[in-house]
Amino acid sequence: MIGRRTISRWITSPKVTRLLAGPFLYGWGNSEGSDILVQNARSILVVRLDSIGDLVLTSPLLRELRRLNPDAWITLVVDPRYVNLVELCPFVSEVLTFELETHGGPFGRLALHMCALRLAGRHLWRRQFDLALLPRWDVDYYHSAFVAYFSGALSRVGYSEKVTPSRQQNDRGLDILFTHMLDDRAVKHEVERNLHLLRQLGGTVTNNHLELWLGDEDREAAQTALSSRGVTRADLLVALAPGAGHGKRLWPANRFIDVGRFLQQEWGARVLITGGPDDRERALQVQESLGTGAVSLAGEMTLRQSAALLEHVKLVVTNDSGPMHLAAAAGATVVEISCHPASGDSLHRNSPVRFRPWTKDYAVLQPPQAAEPCTTGCEWHEAHCILGVSVEAVREAARTLLNTRSYFRPSAAQLSPSASI
Repeated sequence: MIGRRTISRWITSPKVTRLLAGPFLYGWGNSEGSDILVQNARSILVVRLDSIGDLVLTSPLLRELRRLNPDAWITLVVDPRYVNLVELCPFVSEVLTFELETHGGPFGRLALHMCALRLAGRHLWRRQFDLALLPRWDVDYYHSAFVAYFSGALSRVGYSEKVTPSRQQNDRGLDILFTHMLDDRAVKHEVERNLHLLRQLGGTVTNNHLELWLGDEDREAAQTALSSRGVTRADLLVALAPGAGHGKRLWPANRFIDVGRFLQQEWGARVLITGGPDDRERALQVQESLGTGAVSLAGEMTLRQSAALLEHVKLVVTNDSGPMHLAAAAGATVVEISCHPASGDSLHRNSPVRFRPWTKDYAVLQPPQAAEPCTTGCEWHEAHCILGVSVEAVREAARTLLNTRSYFRPSAAQLSPSASI
């Protein structure tokens, strides 16, 4: 007797989805899709449903895509939590959101298919896309492949499920949803990985720098927030970003406090603690320990306003997180504290080789070796391998970068208790 779980797994598999939906959406057509140069596409879909950092690292792709094809209609689909970051992007024609609704039970995956199909029916089919791009290289946890497939784009380009063992396991069968799969297993930064898509479609790349798309109101809000807390243009403003999207990437708060005190005492710095709503409690803990010379705005600003704040910052000490990538795009000097061991796999999802700050002046601090039982990368549920990064190592990296940038070091008299910050 065939169980419900077996039936559910069969009916929600990519092959069955293609069998059922394909003829009704696009006709049988050519299973290999249409060869198309990115310059010739009249309408292009870009699906980027992952996190803040991934969106920031996609900014060069969007800029170069528009440069290569100034007349195309370009639709960008993102997670609704991050739409604020991209809604002023001048390189796309529209920004749509896709909310990944979680459904339990044996037919939960089929419900996700229906969410993607509903988005396509309401917004995507009318665009008659020539080309859909899925830049994500890692496991597709976001149902992005089905959004691209259900869009009806004649050519659908993404990275193959074969590029990593984890994708072979978790994304098995998704390659059939695409017309062109790239089997790129080279070690490279994600900015270059994103741009690789364009090169494979006949495009050239002239510039790979990051961008932020901010409005005057965002910069005004940031300036007002700093001014109202006594921060002036004469201050050396540094930032701490003690949050992260996963527990293993959280360097202990007391170590951030030690680094903050060093920056206050040796450099006379004002300290800004930044992050999102989930980081608020942790940020307040750091701010209260550092006293009146520190300001916490974590969870109080939009993504664009947070990015505008970082335009005022000279140095950011941060975990591997969204704020780290915002800081790099804002032009700050960045010290990254990584959970990924220096001896680990360079293709790991936490590897700085792939996700380091994409900026000129930066330092990456990593644990020399993985802590047992981890091996090629940290797989723990809380701070673990990252504990191998010492406070002194972070202090020294910050000192070196501040000296390199020739920032003003106050005199002993200015650092006396009576001196105002």
